[in-house]
Amino acid sequence: MADFVSNFWSWFIIIPTVAGILGLVWLIRWMSEKPGAAPVKPESMGHVWDEDLQELNNPLPRWWLGMFYITLIFGAVYLVLYPGLGTFKGILNWTQVDRYNKEVADADKRFNPLYEGYLQEDLRTLVHNPKAMKTAARLFMNNCTICHSSDAGGSPGFPSLRDKDWLYGGEPETIKQSIMNGRAGVMPAWSAALGRDGVVNVAEYVLSLSGRKVNINAAQAGEEKYKQMCAGCHGTDGKGNTAMGAPNLTDNIWLYGGSQKTVIQSIEFGRKGNMPAHKDFLGEAKAHLLAAYVFSLSTGNLDK
Repeated sequence: MADFVSNFWSWFIIIPTVAGILGLVWLIRWMSEKPGAAPVKPESMGHVWDEDLQELNNPLPRWWLGMFYITLIFGAVYLVLYPGLGTFKGILNWTQVDRYNKEVADADKRFNPLYEGYLQEDLRTLVHNPKAMKTAARLFMNNCTICHSSDAGGSPGFPSLRDKDWLYGGEPETIKQSIMNGRAGVMPAWSAALGRDGVVNVAEYVLSLSGRKVNINAAQAGEEKYKQMCAGCHGTDGKGNTAMGAPNLTDNIWLYGGSQKTVIQSIEFGRKGNMPAHKDFLGEAKAHLLAAYVFSLSTGNLDK
């Protein structure tokens, strides 16, 4: 509510809300029998069933009216205490951000000693701690599955964490560094430098590196261009470079898909990948535990 760019929208909420509450109070009073007034014979609404069963305009029961008033009073008090009327923050100055931060602080106070204990263990040793890995699995589900999927199998543009194919290296310390500091990968677009035919030829050569059936003539034509344009990152043998995050092109594992069309798109238009840093959000202790868990996925220790 505090992010309104104009006071108009604040009053657009305040006026109808307050008017609605006051209007309901007036409506209930108008529809109710006045206290101390002489009883009035109920009027028939003109609806008759079974010859003599009539619908009468009887006043509402007092207990029912009381419930209406209690509801309106509760709503009015709530809007005074808590935000709900445009930019008015409420006299308690409550915010969902403060509430969230308090819950996080309470959780950290309760669980941080557990995570700090795991931080003292070596990553390779931590992999064999079933209790730690069970906790790490929950961390993974809450923080990583949106990109890498619930089974850690990845999806186009988001690598699988269950194989041994690593862009930046699969050592547990390297995995921890990726989680803590994030990664940013860039594959430049080569359409201008290669032209359409050159892109197709290089794609055929790239596919041939993993043993795929390709157009031999196109692959041979693309080999020279590959050595000029691509070997600097992916290596002359196509096995990649973990220092740069350049993928191995010989193992038939593809980050964005291994079809001819997809490989052509990657070469022609380039790719940009971003792994956000989790250091500030998770802290080192949780990142340490997650690194051990991710390492265990690729080594198969969780399945033993």
